[in-house]
Amino acid sequence: MFFRQLEYLVTLAREQHFARAAEACNVSQPALSAAVRRLEEELGISIVERGQKFVGFTEEGVRILGWARQTLAAWDGLKQEASISRRRLSGALRVGAIPTTLPIMSLLSGPYLRAFPEVRQLVQSLSNEEIIRRLDTFELDVGVTYLEDQDLHRFRVLPLYRERYVLLARDASAIDDCAAMSWRDASKLPLCLLTRNMQNRRIIDAAFQRAGVHPNVVVETDSVFALYSNVRCAEIFSIMPHSLLALFEMREELTAIPLVPELHRKIGIVALDHEPAAPIVAAIWKLTLKLDLSPHFNFLQPDQPSA
Repeated sequence: MFFRQLEYLVTLAREQHFARAAEACNVSQPALSAAVRRLEEELGISIVERGQKFVGFTEEGVRILGWARQTLAAWDGLKQEASISRRRLSGALRVGAIPTTLPIMSLLSGPYLRAFPEVRQLVQSLSNEEIIRRLDTFELDVGVTYLEDQDLHRFRVLPLYRERYVLLARDASAIDDCAAMSWRDASKLPLCLLTRNMQNRRIIDAAFQRAGVHPNVVVETDSVFALYSNVRCAEIFSIMPHSLLALFEMREELTAIPLVPELHRKIGIVALDHEPAAPIVAAIWKLTLKLDLSPHFNFLQPDQPSA
């Protein structure tokens, strides 16, 4: 019962609502509330602020929540270790990926599934900041995110590839079939970009700022697939990582044009740097070291390394 109580506590912290937490745990709300009360009695402290609805955690409860997350992560690791002893690694791999990497996640999930068919994979689209937060609170096992412009000293880091930003156009003749384009010239085109709260957009905005111009953004979206759709169907231009183009349907009339000066960012896998590492994390880390994603992305500039 103790681990179930901790699971209820962590779920309550995530859902911020007793009824939703109970539904997520497949129990009734009274059962969940009673389990939390029993945990409080066993520990001799108050964990949850009492009210007509969920208010939050007490100061002591916040500290207990941190230990609960660590304990559940250790328990998952123990079960994974036991599964290895049965010669079949099993459990769940929780992955947080920044939106621009979602289309290429199959290049990882496919090899993972073939190597570990009994490991379930949960891949969520999250911001860079949310990935780091959830790794810190043991809500994720690994993240696929940017490796630059942030403090990763607490994390294990495995570079995957370097994403290069290109201009995507439906009809290259509309821009005189140019072989490359400056950021200043790109700023004059009607653009569809990701929303300003996303790291990808902040990276692109910074490039325009360095060029001393403001982009003509006519459509904003939080979906990388919508970027492609607007170029394909609305004849708008977009700027996106070249890695996305490997899995999009690149029809003859669509053209990817390099931007100068080149803008690129390292993408990789990150996980909390602690020992022992969870068996699933250790296993997929070892497998990923053997993967080479660059052949999927180097069709635009084959002579230039991607990492």
